[in-house]
Amino acid sequence: MKLSTQSSVPVYTISGSSTARPLPEWLARRRKRSLKNDPEYANRVELLQDFEFEEASQCIRISEDGEWVVSTGTYKPQIHTHYLPHLSLSFARHTVSLNTTFLLLSSDYSKSLHLQADRSLEFHTPQGCHYTMRLPRYGRDLVYDRQSTEALIPAVGVNQDGSGEVFRLNLEAGRYMRSFEVDVGGDDFNSTGGGSLQGGVDTGAVNTGAIAEESHNLLAFGTSIGTVELWDSRARGRAGILLPPSQSQPGEMRHEVTALEFHRSGLTLGTGSSNGLIHLYDLRSPVPYLKKDQGYSYPIHTLKFLNPSSRTREQTMEPKILSSDKRIIKIWDPRNGAPWTSVEPAVDINSVAWCQDSGMILTANEGRQQHAFFIPQLGPAPKWCSFLDNIVEEMAEDPNDPQAFTGSQATSVYDNYKFLTIPQLRSLNLDHLIGKTNLLRPYMHGYFVAQRLYEEARLITNPYIWEEERAKRVKEKIDQERESRIRGKKKTTVKVNRKLAEKLLEKQEKAERRNAKRVLEQGGDEKMDDAIPEPTTAASSDKGLLGDSRFQQMFEDAEFAVDETSHEFQMLNPSTNTGERPERKERGLTAVEQEAVDEAPGSSSDGSDSDDEEEKHSTRVKNQQPTEAISYKRSRKPYTKMQVSSSTRAGPIRDRSFESRTQKMRTKDKTIRRSAVGEKEMTFTPQVKSKARTNPEPAQMDTGYKSKARRSASGNTFRRM
Repeated sequence: MKLSTQSSVPVYTISGSSTARPLPEWLARRRKRSLKNDPEYANRVELLQDFEFEEASQCIRISEDGEWVVSTGTYKPQIHTHYLPHLSLSFARHTVSLNTTFLLLSSDYSKSLHLQADRSLEFHTPQGCHYTMRLPRYGRDLVYDRQSTEALIPAVGVNQDGSGEVFRLNLEAGRYMRSFEVDVGGDDFNSTGGGSLQGGVDTGAVNTGAIAEESHNLLAFGTSIGTVELWDSRARGRAGILLPPSQSQPGEMRHEVTALEFHRSGLTLGTGSSNGLIHLYDLRSPVPYLKKDQGYSYPIHTLKFLNPSSRTREQTMEPKILSSDKRIIKIWDPRNGAPWTSVEPAVDINSVAWCQDSGMILTANEGRQQHAFFIPQLGPAPKWCSFLDNIVEEMAEDPNDPQAFTGSQATSVYDNYKFLTIPQLRSLNLDHLIGKTNLLRPYMHGYFVAQRLYEEARLITNPYIWEEERAKRVKEKIDQERESRIRGKKKTTVKVNRKLAEKLLEKQEKAERRNAKRVLEQGGDEKMDDAIPEPTTAASSDKGLLGDSRFQQMFEDAEFAVDETSHEFQMLNPSTNTGERPERKERGLTAVEQEAVDEAPGSSSDGSDSDDEEEKHSTRVKNQQPTEAISYKRSRKPYTKMQVSSSTRAGPIRDRSFESRTQKMRTKDKTIRRSAVGEKEMTFTPQVKSKARTNPEPAQMDTGYKSKARRSASGNTFRRM
């Protein structure tokens, strides 16, 4: 996509060739192979698929619904129909002869009327050519009157009365009606425009026609002698005639009228002549109020008032008119003729079509490719190629692109405007101005409102807005002064060693808090404002290690990044070990615990009930599981104890644990004191050991079956006797 003009209004060339003639196929293939490494060729935008003809294009039209583009060209004579939502060629159809011009009779492509160069009219439908009929003489243009369903064909030559004719073909009745007779110079062989010589060079003709379809429905026909005749289709008579502005006598030689166009209001008529002059008439006056020179003295073949689809939008936009000859397309202001922008391609232009309510212009031209131009300031991109808006914005913002539209022009369009939505306009009581002034420019879902109008409307709606604004400014200033006292969590903007930077910032924050606390104890807020330093950030140049330029690369260059997974870092910083720690294994039994388990009763397998004893022993061991882990911290609860008795003798069991002994002593002597840290202090009085009993009671012998059958572990069978 290339910027075609460097004026204040940029024009982007979306598609089109810069050569006047197409290259041969074998040369084009060789050129494409050589251009495969060209970045400009590789980044080209192909807006429509196969938007071209083998030789040249003749005429182009866009349907009313904006979804179809129909164009005719050569060689061979053919018709191309593009479906815009798919950006592709829908179908191509060949004809017998070259197409002069055509009209779309329906809102889409389905019904079209084609004026052929072989003096015939062709009616086309989606199935193909529906009907063909001959014309009495060669036609120059086509006009369709929707109210009377008549196709009007201005023709070359005169009838038996010496007048030019505009043939009327009634499409409802399917036959020719009485023609409109237009004065084209009579039967004068000595003056230009003589009409009797039908095949002559200077034969008189009705060149073009126009109809005021949206207003009074008047018909206008431009002749080869430079006059414009206005006809009323209801009265079937001439309503008036407009003479060329420089003509003093009716028979004086003048330039032909080659283009006509009515404004939507019906009061303004534009005419284009064969010498490149454009005149704008007010139908209430026979004298044109504006004269515009195209500049190249070529015949004007296209003249369009760029009217939006709705009258409301037209009132909010600047009026513009498009005029084109075979060399240049110009867009200018119809009020004073001031130029707005222009497009001058390298090939000759045959026809121009404008996409309604957008900035897209399509052309039929000499050369293989048809052209497409996009003017962002004329309107947004059509919905079938809305991506062009984003592309244009990127091009305008790219400073390295030599084709980018840069400068103050890109930002001067809406510099003094403020965007408001419709609810905001209602709140300011400006909704009644929609569609009535240029101060409200529609854009997307709202309007651009002039800044002065917005300020005045806001002041009228809320007279106390100045006091509210003043209070808001004061509050912002107070908050800004208090900002240094509110110390939140600071964020680092370093690229590497982020944890180290956060650690340094945390130390600086602690130092600031200590400094602020000390200042508050000394003098209060006023001294605190002087003493507390500014918040330290990674970009400061005089605060801390992060702001020191000598250590700047340590937080920006990746080569200085600290590898926290390395062995050296983990040895120096064991608390920051990021590796996975091995799972802790369960502690096994100590030697004392293992001995106690071994000395448990029932460990021997001798006897008839050994299996029963082993089962009981295993059940007891399960219920007395050892502690899984040893805690080195102080705990309020005592550790889990294990006590195993290995004696089977009757009588009191010996206490093996120190805790059980202290419990017994506690019950006897209440001299145990506890300290605050969990220590215990115990006092007791030792006693003299008592003498053995003189008459000990005989030991009770276990006469049970188990004791008789069980053998002593010491091997002394007489110990218990």
